[in-house]
Amino acid sequence: MSMAFVYVLASVNMPLFKSLKKKHAVGSLATKDSLFPDSTKANAVDTTRMDSLQLAIYRHNKQIDDSIRLDSLNRQRSTGIEAPVVFSAEDSMIYDAQRKTAHLFGSSSVKYTTMDLKSEKIYMSLDSDIVHATGAFADSTRTKLSGTPVFKMGSDSYESDTMAFNFKTKKGLIQNVYTQQEEGFLRSKLSKRNDNGDVYLQHGRYTTCDAPHPDFYISISRAKLRPGKDVVFGPAYFVVADVPLPLAIPYGFFPFTKSYSSGFIMPTYGDESDRGFYLRDGGYYFAMSDKWDLKLLGEIYTKGSWGLSAATNYRKRYRYNGSFYVSYQDTRTGDKGLPDYTKQQSFKVQWSHRQDAKANPYNSLSASVNFASSSYERNNLNSLYNPQTLTQSTRTSSVNWSTTFSSIGMTLSSTANLSQNMRDSSIAMTLPDLNISISRFYPFKRKHGVGSQRWYEKISMSYTGQLSNSISTKEDKLMHSNLIKDWRNGMQHQIPVSGSFTLLNYINVNPSFNFTDRMYTNKVRYSWNSATQREEADTTYGFHNVYNWNLSLSASSKVYVFYTPIRKLFGDKIQTIRHVITPTVSFSYAPDFGSSRYGYYDTYQKTNADGTVELVEYSPFRNSLYGVPGRGKTGSVSFGINNNVEMKMKSDEDSTGFKKLSLIDNLGFNMAYNMAAKEKPWSDLSMNIRLKWWKNYTFNMNAVFASYAYELDANGNPYVGNHTYWGMGKWGRFQGMSQNISYTLTPEKIRKFFGGEDEGKKDDKKKKSDEGIDTDIESNVDEDMVDAQHAAKGRQGGGKAETDADGFMKFSMPWSITFGYGITMRENMDVKKFNKKTMRYPYKFTQTLNMSGNIRISDGWNISFSSGYDFENHAMSMTTASLQRDLHCFNMSCSVVLAPYTSYNFTFRANASTLTDALKYDKRSGYSNAVQWY
Repeated sequence: MSMAFVYVLASVNMPLFKSLKKKHAVGSLATKDSLFPDSTKANAVDTTRMDSLQLAIYRHNKQIDDSIRLDSLNRQRSTGIEAPVVFSAEDSMIYDAQRKTAHLFGSSSVKYTTMDLKSEKIYMSLDSDIVHATGAFADSTRTKLSGTPVFKMGSDSYESDTMAFNFKTKKGLIQNVYTQQEEGFLRSKLSKRNDNGDVYLQHGRYTTCDAPHPDFYISISRAKLRPGKDVVFGPAYFVVADVPLPLAIPYGFFPFTKSYSSGFIMPTYGDESDRGFYLRDGGYYFAMSDKWDLKLLGEIYTKGSWGLSAATNYRKRYRYNGSFYVSYQDTRTGDKGLPDYTKQQSFKVQWSHRQDAKANPYNSLSASVNFASSSYERNNLNSLYNPQTLTQSTRTSSVNWSTTFSSIGMTLSSTANLSQNMRDSSIAMTLPDLNISISRFYPFKRKHGVGSQRWYEKISMSYTGQLSNSISTKEDKLMHSNLIKDWRNGMQHQIPVSGSFTLLNYINVNPSFNFTDRMYTNKVRYSWNSATQREEADTTYGFHNVYNWNLSLSASSKVYVFYTPIRKLFGDKIQTIRHVITPTVSFSYAPDFGSSRYGYYDTYQKTNADGTVELVEYSPFRNSLYGVPGRGKTGSVSFGINNNVEMKMKSDEDSTGFKKLSLIDNLGFNMAYNMAAKEKPWSDLSMNIRLKWWKNYTFNMNAVFASYAYELDANGNPYVGNHTYWGMGKWGRFQGMSQNISYTLTPEKIRKFFGGEDEGKKDDKKKKSDEGIDTDIESNVDEDMVDAQHAAKGRQGGGKAETDADGFMKFSMPWSITFGYGITMRENMDVKKFNKKTMRYPYKFTQTLNMSGNIRISDGWNISFSSGYDFENHAMSMTTASLQRDLHCFNMSCSVVLAPYTSYNFTFRANASTLTDALKYDKRSGYSNAVQWY
């Protein structure tokens, strides 16, 4: 138990206490009520023997005496402290009441209001309200102090070797102070604290390195620290690894604030060959409120180019969040007055908005807008170092809004879409796209069903309506387009009706009927102008209704076949083999909507220049928004059969248990016959096979077999004839297949392949078992992530490298390489290569090979790369490599990009956010001055 005392500095007549030297003793100093005895009780006077005159004089004198005592007491209270001082010592305390001093030894503590002081030795002068604290020498060499003072005042904390503090004035003098402000650490040989909490430092060091011996620091001659606000310093210079560098500044400051605050953003500088020297990404940050902010940035080049940008982030908790960015650039390259001088204006708009799902379950609003003029990325300096941005050919933007009426099952939604092709500056915009949908319902279902369900109660229907307005144009013509003539608009209704029935208890029958109606406001009549030899269009406006319908019927079933292998040949390990056969048959029909009675198609007479006349067929609605029904009657029958083969066998781990093994996950064949086609009614035969023989890997291959054989025309050129291969007693012509394979190789997989156990796996299992993690149950938890968390936990605990049984550091170099290979086999449809003997085209192979990987040489060293091989051009595809090095307080990265955009990028900067813009070095190569490597 420590020794604790409570003391109130308000007494002048204090009883004398003997010095205490008792270990772990507890006591307390008297309060003012016992230190100031009542004067009426001391020197009591018998007033009963006084006459009236003497009694009056006595009372008068006593009143004056009490007034003097009260005034003296008030004066003493005003000069004293205002709250109790609680102090304790782990070892001992010496208190001298006559000199009004107290010495505390061994893990001592003094608490007063919001002040908390802990130190090995504390000396208190009670009459002057001053407390001194220092540490004790740890050994006989008297070179290192232990138990140094730790002073806390509210949220501020200071560590030092020696300090003195005044309770009343709240001023202090500190030697070798050490304090942390946000991400920065500040040291000083001599510091002084005033009553406002400001600290004045002399011969200080500021760094963001948390090591006892920092890797770098800024040596400061003098500074003023305002806790929680900033530090302002005078002449300072930069020191790295205890080596002073010729980098000095006469004045500087670092802000320390946890709240939002406005301030200037320092620009970056550099040189660009086409636009000259520049200052960019400099501006001002406005901290508007906790819900949104604003950042204004600018850039300027010596050859006349300039740019402005604005970015804001907004967020309302449990409602929505998003960001908005707009940028404008005026780019000028070359010298004015010369032929190579160019001037371009470009801009970019980005908007992202997300609504919290808790805000409203029935209404939602989201936006993802990314629009930029075609010249923006070419003129933006950041894009020159990002090959993905330069090679991006399409940008898409969308804004979505929807609301749901749950009582009737209706959903109303609206979308605005924009697709931008950066190569030819073409734009496809839809504004708006309104959709109305009613979920599936059963119109003939009884409200109160009695008995079994009727067949007509299984009929269901739904509704989908769409109203849209769209345009496809060039970037520079968008704002000059005409809403009536250039934009396409219309409305479409879709009503599907379907049912599900069971026939003969084994066959599932699903009939369906689909009706589609289109409403347009114009149609185009075409004619032929013989004088100009050109087609002319005549647009008429009005209401036009274009509809079509189709019906279909499908039937499917499942057949289970079980095989029991011969025990004499296969033994008792294989119990049975199950073969699941799923045949399907479907029929579809649609009338010919190209007949004249529908009016969806028309003709005009075309007179060619040579005098010949031909009849051209067209549709007045061919350029309409939702198109036009196709010509020709359709009536097709499709056949399909899928196979699944599984084997049930005894488990090696459990003699009484069984496990299933997939032999063929799926083997399917599909083909169709068009009853309405006059020629070649059979479709090609498509085949799909899927195998799951390896853990976490699936082999999937698609192949196509042609039904009709090649024939030769009068000129000897091949064409697809009307004779089927099976009619000639042959199997269908193999047209090709495609297959993609990817695999990731790691040291653990190599170790498992050779039958070894992962290094340290037993120890990891023991650790996980000790920590309550069940390692015997399969889960979706990423083991690499869990191991990384355990490693991080170990580093936080000790910060030492892991060693083996002999005390040497364990060798660890994690790496992974991912290989991707794709092959496509197709017929080479080159007439010159056709083989007339076999009546076949030769096969052409298209291959792709990609490889990417990463390797961690040691803690802090990371290397990643990606490359591939172009089999068409017989050369390497785009190859990138990057190197990252974590230098504790700094981060170094270097990346190299090879053809087609050869460039490099080197960056060295501080990790701390307060210094990331001040202490950095960037070296980049741009698109115009890229390095040429041969």
